[in-house]
Order: sequence, then structure tokens, then C-alpha cells
Amino acid sequence: MSDLLTIAGKTYSSRLLIGTGKYKDFDETRDAIETSGAEIVTVAIRRTNIGQNADEPNLLDYITPDKYTILPNTAGCYTAEEAVRCCKLARELLDGHDLVKLEVLGDQKTLYPNIIHTVQAAKELIDDGFKVMVYTNDDPIVAKELEDMGCVAVMPLGSLIGSGLGILNPHNIRLIMEEANIPIIVDAGVGTASDAAIAMEMGCDGVLLNSAVAHARKPVLMASAMKKAIEAGRESFLAGRMPRKAYASASSPLDGLSR
Repeated sequence: MSDLLTIAGKTYSSRLLIGTGKYKDFDETRDAIETSGAEIVTVAIRRTNIGQNADEPNLLDYITPDKYTILPNTAGCYTAEEAVRCCKLARELLDGHDLVKLEVLGDQKTLYPNIIHTVQAAKELIDDGFKVMVYTNDDPIVAKELEDMGCVAVMPLGSLIGSGLGILNPHNIRLIMEEANIPIIVDAGVGTASDAAIAMEMGCDGVLLNSAVAHARKPVLMASAMKKAIEAGRESFLAGRMPRKAYASASSPLDGLSR
């Protein structure tokens, strides 16, 4: 019960963060998120109505701010200026809410982060009072720079957004974690429950995902699987795995056996 995730001074019992895009409708979105146990829910301001379009269904009628921490994100932004504008719109729509997920993309083919614009936007948002959780590449130097600027969480990609390829460079993510004093949350690339478990076994503070659940044949069932994977991976990390050995080792003591 004491193993809580703390972001920007607020604590959460779940280490799974989940997105709201790509589901067939808001009912499925609600059901999957409830099943996942996630307490932080990301919302793409440029793609999802949270009140900016009065004549359309409002996601917040299904995923309510009194139950979840709504994490506006800047998905679909390709410049620092666009990202900052989105965050300011989210703050206005959410009555001063200041926790945001920043992502500034480099191109439409890879959706890889544009680090120059990411750093620029992060600095401007932090100076304006935002608490910034930032999507970035798996460069340890960049991750430390973003932390030192004042970001409240760094979110390195496991692999490309929506690819489902899992964590392709675990070594770099370990390097990032070694130097970090804020939460490190794997963001992007998780495709199935084992990917999420691996991230947690490595010692990551959390996992953010969307496509792995929304694109599953049974999204609500996959949400359940992800919840269990996050919990099992975290417990495995805390328990500490056995050492790897080059040769076999008998599982039962050999002392006292007759020869």
C-alpha cells in the first residue's frame, strides 16, 4: 500500500497511465479505462472534445475529472508554438489545470520527437507555471537536461508511437533511470502485456500506453491484462530477481544425499 507513484506532489496507486484515443466510441473508452485501474488519463487536445466543441459529445462526460487526473497532451503538434498553444487551451478548458504531457513530433512517418522544439516548449511552459511530463527519445543526456529544466516526469519512448515493437533499447532507459530524480515513465511502443511487465521489471516508475489496448481485438480484456502486467512487473522489480547463471543449479539442496 505504501508503494505509490508520485508526480508533481500527487500520489497514485496505479502505475499505468492510459490514453483515450482510437476506441470505437466513448463507451468503450470508459469501460477499458475503468478496467485498467489507471488513475491518470491522457487526452489529445487537438483530437478529442473536452468542451471546445459544444455541439459534440464531451469525453469528460465519460471520463470525469473528479475520478481521474486528466492529462492533456499535445499529440499532433509539430512545433513548440503549436504545443504551447494546446497546453494553454487545455488550461482554460480545465479551469486552470496545470499538469500536461508535452510531445512535439518531428515527422508524420515516425512520430519521433523533435528534441529542439520539445526543449523549447518545455522551457516556455515551465516558465508559465505548467507542470510538464515530457515525451522524449531515449537519450540519457536529453532526459537529464529536461529534468534539470524542471519537468516533473520524463517519458522516453520504448519504440515508435503505435508500433507495438516493445522496448527496443532497454540499456538507454536504464541509463536514464540511473541519473533520474523524477519519475521515468515508458511512453510509446508497448504492444502487449509482456512489454509492460518488462518495463516495470527494469525499474521504470510507470508505463503510458494507448494503442496496445485500443487496437486489441478485445480492448477491455487487454486493459485487464495490462493492469495485471504492471502490478506483476512492479512486484518482480521490488522482489529482486535471482542472479543469472551460465550453468544449471539444482533447485533442491544436495547435502546429505547418498552416493
